[in-house]
Amino acid sequence: MIFAALVPRLVGATIVLAQLSLARSPRWPHDGYRFGSYSYGGYSHADDALANFIASETPIALQAILDNIGPDGKKVPGAGSGLVIASPSKVEPDYYYTWSRDSALTLKLLVDTLIAGDASLQPTIERYIIAQAKLQAIYNPSGDLSDGAGLGEPKFNADGTAFTGAWGRPQRDGPALRATALITYATWLIANGRGTSLADAAANGTTSEIADPTALLWPVISNDLNYVGQYWNQTGFDLWEETGGSSFFTIAVQHRALVEGNTLARKIKRSCPGCVSEAPQILCFLQNFWNGKYINANINEDNGRTRKDANTLLGSIHTFDPTAGCDDSTFQPCSPRALANHKVVTDSFRSIYKINAGIPVGKAVALGRYAEDVYQGKAIIDRNELANPWYLCTLAAAEQLYDAIFQWTKIGAIDVTDTGLAFFHDFQPHLLPGRYDSGTRQYQDLIWAVRSYADGFVEIVKKYTPENGALSEQFSRDDGHQLSAFDLTWSYASFLTASNRRAGKASPWGEPTANTVPTACAATSATGTYAPAIPEKPCTTPTGIAITFNLHKTTIFGQNIFLYGSIPELGSFDTTRAVPLDASKYTAEKPLWTVRAVVPPAANFTYNYFQIETDGKTITKEPGPRRTFVETAVPGACLAKAIVDDFWTT
Repeated sequence: MIFAALVPRLVGATIVLAQLSLARSPRWPHDGYRFGSYSYGGYSHADDALANFIASETPIALQAILDNIGPDGKKVPGAGSGLVIASPSKVEPDYYYTWSRDSALTLKLLVDTLIAGDASLQPTIERYIIAQAKLQAIYNPSGDLSDGAGLGEPKFNADGTAFTGAWGRPQRDGPALRATALITYATWLIANGRGTSLADAAANGTTSEIADPTALLWPVISNDLNYVGQYWNQTGFDLWEETGGSSFFTIAVQHRALVEGNTLARKIKRSCPGCVSEAPQILCFLQNFWNGKYINANINEDNGRTRKDANTLLGSIHTFDPTAGCDDSTFQPCSPRALANHKVVTDSFRSIYKINAGIPVGKAVALGRYAEDVYQGKAIIDRNELANPWYLCTLAAAEQLYDAIFQWTKIGAIDVTDTGLAFFHDFQPHLLPGRYDSGTRQYQDLIWAVRSYADGFVEIVKKYTPENGALSEQFSRDDGHQLSAFDLTWSYASFLTASNRRAGKASPWGEPTANTVPTACAATSATGTYAPAIPEKPCTTPTGIAITFNLHKTTIFGQNIFLYGSIPELGSFDTTRAVPLDASKYTAEKPLWTVRAVVPPAANFTYNYFQIETDGKTITKEPGPRRTFVETAVPGACLAKAIVDDFWTT
């Protein structure tokens, strides 16, 4: 379904990649603790222990990430060159795939590490660029590059081929996050006089020259920016791949990508019309996630949850700009809205995990995805059994607070408003709204308290990390032992980004010039143009059939349609493995549900549709005999193509 948006005004932003140097806060007359480039009092031996853990875990985490990247990663044999594998785990759960989102977040961390001085990472980054250029052109169940729809495909096989199984698709955060990672790298190249190939590619269009991967940067980035501009105003699945609707995380990172994308385009004398026209509208729509008390993780859906979700912490930290103020409009980490939300989300986990028992407010606890979660990294057997804490969610809670301290120190004051007052009352119960300048005791005490609070989340990670430094996806809610996918790439990347923020390392993206929400807003979309960064090679023998299934079926809000069939690609008539259809083209005049599926060549099979009712459980199967598909495909590239137009049987 398509939702209405509201529109603000955008002014071009300038991205500078550097560690921000902040003035030190005044010390009180006792030993001070250095945080990045500023100091405050209250040193303890616990700080030494945590610092030692961070120092020892940092090289372990970085190497673990590299071990999960093809072709040389020692834990991911067979992985394609430059592909970031989510985890070596192949059973309960099988994460031996490359996700666009996880990969982009990891690459952004590697680019930041390169900028900080680790030149050894550049070949890995360049292999990633080539891999993404190839992935963009692969026809997949979300579509292809002709209209950009295929860029919304969430994951691919470890060898770089299309994953054709049932999944929650499309997911619209991947292109934005990939654009941000590559824009950061491109901007660094330009700043260091290494952007010649990038500028040439922008001037001359796409290129087949892979000897210099920088020449592929703008074509890949441009495709992703065009996708964001065209599809941001359509629903998709969230970062947990469970909920269809509009996700705070997705919308937030889309806004950032278009702002910094426009800046890069101007630097290399190109244009990004969709960046200019759509970024303000995305920012305006972003305001709809604030419900007055906290950030709704998802809207335009009704899954029965409270919408208190670590999704919102991740959205804030991945749009953090150290040059920004505590702006509510972009939900900066130190903003009243983001702080109020941090308290609400964190407190939602205090009573549900045994390892959090007895920990009072204002002290760190282990965080999972959301309180109602039942996913444990394996098939869900008992939907009444709660899931577990995640390393990356717990670290996100720490990172937001480190970001907030960074911003307060730059500003030289903490503004306490009614919106964020409950957050501060956890540390100073009698604190009144107002501005507390850096020279006041209240400011110093708050900085110390929030820093201790942030460190507490990292202490939890330290407590439940084994001696070898390995980080899985989850750890037990009862005793903290590791669970689910082992050596999760995203967990390692989250540890390193949180550590970087604790050390005062961050780079701006232009938020101060793109944070104004106008009074009049409108829903729009900018149709993009797309082209392969690497010209396609001729392919005369189809390797499969890409079928677009169109089903005409009137539904009400909260109902969902699924496709299942007699072949494994369609779930073998197992409703738990069925393929969800997308309602983004649904209108009252044309109630269309659609999905693309890739099946083997010369496939003949039977299939049907079913509907899941608004309770999320009840299944209504389409009446009548099973439908039959007999290959009548139109050859095209390496995949034949076919379209099926169905009407629900009554």
